[in-house]
Amino acid sequence: MHESVEPEPDDEAAILAEVVGSWNRIVAWTLTLGGLISFVAAFTLTIERFELAENPKYVPSCSFNPVLSCGSVMATPQAALFGFPNPLLGIAGFAVAITTGMALLAGARLAGWYWAGLQVGVTAATVFIGWLIYSSLYSIGALCPYCMVVWAVTLPIFVIVSARNAHASGLTSRSRVALALARNHAPILVAAVGGGEIVSTRGRDPSDYAPYNARRGEAFKGLPVVVLITLFSCTVIGALSRPANTRPRM
Repeated sequence: MHESVEPEPDDEAAILAEVVGSWNRIVAWTLTLGGLISFVAAFTLTIERFELAENPKYVPSCSFNPVLSCGSVMATPQAALFGFPNPLLGIAGFAVAITTGMALLAGARLAGWYWAGLQVGVTAATVFIGWLIYSSLYSIGALCPYCMVVWAVTLPIFVIVSARNAHASGLTSRSRVALALARNHAPILVAAVGGGEIVSTRGRDPSDYAPYNARRGEAFKGLPVVVLITLFSCTVIGALSRPANTRPRM
């Protein structure tokens, strides 16, 4: 019988350093590219907000219909949670993300306290956009396209930074759950956006509610599917439909 050979501490350290180095490169590109995309979205949305403040009749470029409407979202208290437009937080936060990503690409070695601060920042951002998504879908009743760009970028940044830090801190060595989550970060991201409620119908009675959820697999095998989007109905990621509210009542 062959006896299992435990890896030497030096070998374990070398393997961990190689894994963390690989994750650093992934984080660098994610922060740089994702940060640039979201920075542009946040900056554009800030300009639109200033234009709207100067001219209440101004129609933002991202207002397409009653559902996809930046203007409707900007007019709500949720759009300025801390007393100033939320996109200003995005400008500051994604500027840090871009700077961090480019520093890593240039070969910088960041201290542990910096990675801890970055983890706190991306976690807070993820919680914040979760609240914004909920507010948009169930309170405001409209979606901001530029905000959706930021939402779509923030989640991958959070998952990838968290996976890197889990390896670097040794958490994956101490916890099989952490190791499984870090190794399966891609399926986690797919699961986060690949399921959930697609659309729901609501009546005047609160009990008159019918959700239609996404399910894995192909319902119509081999058959093409055509989705019609009109002025009064729109299919969007996240599940929102308000055709009844936009049709004129007879």
